[in-house]
Amino acid sequence: MFDVVYLCFAAAAWALVAYKAVAWFRDRRNTDLGLACLMTGGVATVFLFSAPSLYRGFDRLVGVANLAMVFLYSSVVVFAAGALVLLLRWTAGEGAAGPARARSRARLVVAAVVVLWAVAVTGFAVGRPDAVEHPRDFSTAYTDAPGVMLFLVLYLAIFGASLAGLGTLCPRYASRVGGSWLARGLRVLAAGCWLGLLYCACKVIGFVLSWTGYPAPWLSNGVAPLSASVAAILVLVGFSLPAAGPRAAAWRRLRRLTPLWRTVTAQAPEVTMDGTRWTGRWPFADLEWRANRQMAEIRDVQRGLRRHVESDAIDIVLERARAVSLDDRQLAAVAEAAALRRGLENRAVGHVPDHGADSVVVAEGRQATQLSSEYEHLALVADVYHSPLIETVLTELRQRSATAHS
Repeated sequence: MFDVVYLCFAAAAWALVAYKAVAWFRDRRNTDLGLACLMTGGVATVFLFSAPSLYRGFDRLVGVANLAMVFLYSSVVVFAAGALVLLLRWTAGEGAAGPARARSRARLVVAAVVVLWAVAVTGFAVGRPDAVEHPRDFSTAYTDAPGVMLFLVLYLAIFGASLAGLGTLCPRYASRVGGSWLARGLRVLAAGCWLGLLYCACKVIGFVLSWTGYPAPWLSNGVAPLSASVAAILVLVGFSLPAAGPRAAAWRRLRRLTPLWRTVTAQAPEVTMDGTRWTGRWPFADLEWRANRQMAEIRDVQRGLRRHVESDAIDIVLERARAVSLDDRQLAAVAEAAALRRGLENRAVGHVPDHGADSVVVAEGRQATQLSSEYEHLALVADVYHSPLIETVLTELRQRSATAHS
């Protein structure tokens, strides 16, 4: 059970590492992205060595019991070192001297971490009292071994310091970047850091209880690993949200916009750019670009239909829509959808009213002050495009037009 869970998480984490590594290779100057890649790799390695079967298999291969725990905790220390360097970069201050100051401090911090961890590993090497494997209860099995305790205490000190600093700074930076996916990722990352501190606290409390003669294995071997696993998942989610969030949002927009886009561009193919009708094999490629093009081409069709829509059509639609108690967003979407369908219908038969509409883009300049708002508005237009209310309004417009020409 534990093998399957941890190896699945490890596979997902390594996939994220690969994705971030590709992005970093394209932009080598982005140090923060490189650090995020390194830290994600540390978390992925932790999940890998947390699988009990892999843990024991590695130790059998090298012939040293519990050496996998050293590699597991070393991966955590790599994450911690990356977090500390990230903290120094974020707090270096503005101006030309900031990056140089951050680099200088980063070298000192990394050197200190390396020295401390070398001492910790030495403590493990000289203080390990037996050759019994302890993948699930390592911290409670060696509470009477000073060398192993030195190893564990230094590990928790390095890890806890990095978590406290990162967990404090992430919300501050999230508040600076507003409601973006980066801000959401930073807040989730902060939650992972604070939950990781709970893991550190459980381990320390477990040590103290064991030393005082009141061992609590349920705390060190139960609550602590569980909180660490959830914290690691939150950290991975925090790192992935800035990239995955916009793509997921673009995919949702595409799913809602595509039916409307296909309908309107089928009757006005001249507005589509070469390559816009995407035929690639990978459905998640160029999501933002595809969503932008669909929205732009729908807008192009709308602007070309103004002379085919009666000047009072939108007023009639709004009057009928208000009768069914729609809110402002729904009113705008219904009016725009009805005008779009009426314009395409009149254009198909070559009918040009004596007085055309000035505009059929109801939300322009009012609701669509942001790109995300315009996306949502057009998605609502797509949702109501074939609604019964639209059919009722179009029927009335057709009857009025027939009466006027009789």
